[in-house]
Parts: sequence; C-alpha cells; structure tokens
Amino acid sequence: MASELRVDTLKDSSGNNSVGMAYVAGGSAKAFGLFNGTGTIATRKSLNVSGITDVTSGRMTVAFSTSMDSGDYTTSLTSELDDIVGTAKTYNPEIYSRVAGSVDLATYSNTAEQDHAYVEIILHGDLA
Repeated sequence: MASELRVDTLKDSSGNNSVGMAYVAGGSAKAFGLFNGTGTIATRKSLNVSGITDVTSGRMTVAFSTSMDSGDYTTSLTSELDDIVGTAKTYNPEIYSRVAGSVDLATYSNTAEQDHAYVEIILHGDLA
C-alpha cells in the first residue's frame, strides 16, 4: 500500500531554516541527464529519462519517464567534444524542439553538428 506524507513546510533538525513545499516542488529539477553522445549513445546518469534516441550525427532526442505538463519548460545544456582531461572543449548545444514528453537537441563543433562524448541536460518546470 502506498503511503502519503502531507506537509506545508520543511525545517531542519533544530526547527529552524524552514522552506515551503511549493518552493521545493517548483524549484527542483524535474529531469536531468548525462549522456555519451558518441558511437552507440548511452546514458551515464539520469533522472526521469526513459531513453535517448540517436537521430543523426550531433542530434539526439531525450524522452522523459514522466512528461512535463507542456513544452513550456526551461533547459540547461552543455556538452564536451571529448573526455580527454585537459583538452576537452566545452560547447553550447541547442534545442531543436521541445514537447511535453521529450526534447530534441544538437551538439556542434564550430558550426557543424557533431557527436560529443559528454552531453548534459537539466529541466525545470511542471510535471504533467
């Protein structure tokens, strides 16, 4: 049987430093992912990610386990071309499209789409 905990405010163990639950629920990341975007793409770590699809060189779609309430959510993205310590170059990937259940993104080297060894995404917004 599932249980439910209903609270309005969380406090630390001394009873101080309170935070409202609306702030906790609204301010927490709803999904994140760290992916290997080269070769056979793979998830390194994730939360609320049901899978990734290799669309083409430099492009992938990230699907969510629980959809967002709409395509109106924020994303933070970054990627690194390789994983060689001291030589990795960080680039700014971009969103191709976003819908409630997934986001399509692209990684680049200069202006050409190219697979990257590390692709990171964080989403904030409301779950469906």
